[in-house]
Amino acid sequence: MISISKPVWGLLAVIGFVLTVHLLAPILMPFLLAAVLAYMGDPIADRLEARGMARTTAVVTVFVALTLVAVLLLLVTVPLLIEQVQLLIERIYDGIAWVQHTGLPALRQYFDLPEQKKPMDAAKDALSENWESAGGILFYLWGKVSGSSMAVLTWIANVTLVPVVTFYLLRDWDVLMAAIRNLLPRSIEARTVIIAKQCDEILGAFARGQLLVMLALAVVYTIGLWIVGLELALVLGLLAGLASIVPYLGVIVGISAAGLAAFFQFDSLWPMVGVAAVFGLGQALESMVLTPMLVGDKIGLHPVVVIFAILAGGQLFGFVGILLALPVAAVVKVMINHLHDYYKDSEFYDEKHSMASSDDAE
Repeated sequence: MISISKPVWGLLAVIGFVLTVHLLAPILMPFLLAAVLAYMGDPIADRLEARGMARTTAVVTVFVALTLVAVLLLLVTVPLLIEQVQLLIERIYDGIAWVQHTGLPALRQYFDLPEQKKPMDAAKDALSENWESAGGILFYLWGKVSGSSMAVLTWIANVTLVPVVTFYLLRDWDVLMAAIRNLLPRSIEARTVIIAKQCDEILGAFARGQLLVMLALAVVYTIGLWIVGLELALVLGLLAGLASIVPYLGVIVGISAAGLAAFFQFDSLWPMVGVAAVFGLGQALESMVLTPMLVGDKIGLHPVVVIFAILAGGQLFGFVGILLALPVAAVVKVMINHLHDYYKDSEFYDEKHSMASSDDAE
């Protein structure tokens, strides 16, 4: 019988995992979303259980609370987002018209360039035809999603599966973790548990901390831009909050988009100063209050690593890859740290010291 070494088994397991994710990617999305929600809700359920509440009762309490919050957010934000997206389309048209009739002629006059055929007319006509034929951006996206009856049924099934799978995963989370631990080979069980706890610290700090930071910044930016009087306050505030997944990216994206929107909406420079003040306040709150209080220094993922992981995951596995990107990056970071420690303790790293020890022994 052919014997296979442990490293080969590990490599085969990684290859098998990647192939499985690739083959099952079309049906994995609701299960991964449910796993993320269950992972985030498990600490709350554990705290309720520690106070004497039965596990099922604690899970039902957490599940109902999360559902009510989600439904309330959808009822409040979706109508506003529809209105804001339609307004955004109008502002895009206004921006194209300004570039065509004011911006480009001013540049030609300043640099003494010859008159050329106006490319913005074609772009504006193309945008107009696309939006009119699709009935607006939301109807266009809905047409893509519901292009066939099978697509509609798949979408409904996915939406229905997420809360069902979330409930069962949340109820049996501790049981599943114990079962996985019992399946581990005894020779690697202790080290694997240590690595898993370190990964959990990183993922927990990100999932429960960074996401709260993003939500808080989205609220701060939206309220601040609304006070300034910006018509696109909601959509730009949400955009800046989501972009805050990468440090400083939310400020860069938000202040650029909001400043441009304020430039086209107002005739004065003071609203642009207000936009800068809003994002300056948000950045100060993030660095001095939100991140230290909600996240701390446990994530340890460099912003470039976060960007690369998300882009690579999306490129390789689509939306499923985006969901898996940061957990995989966290695991890889922990594994690299352990390999680094192993390398520093090896004879290969300190070859002179090992040779000197050998000479002394002789």
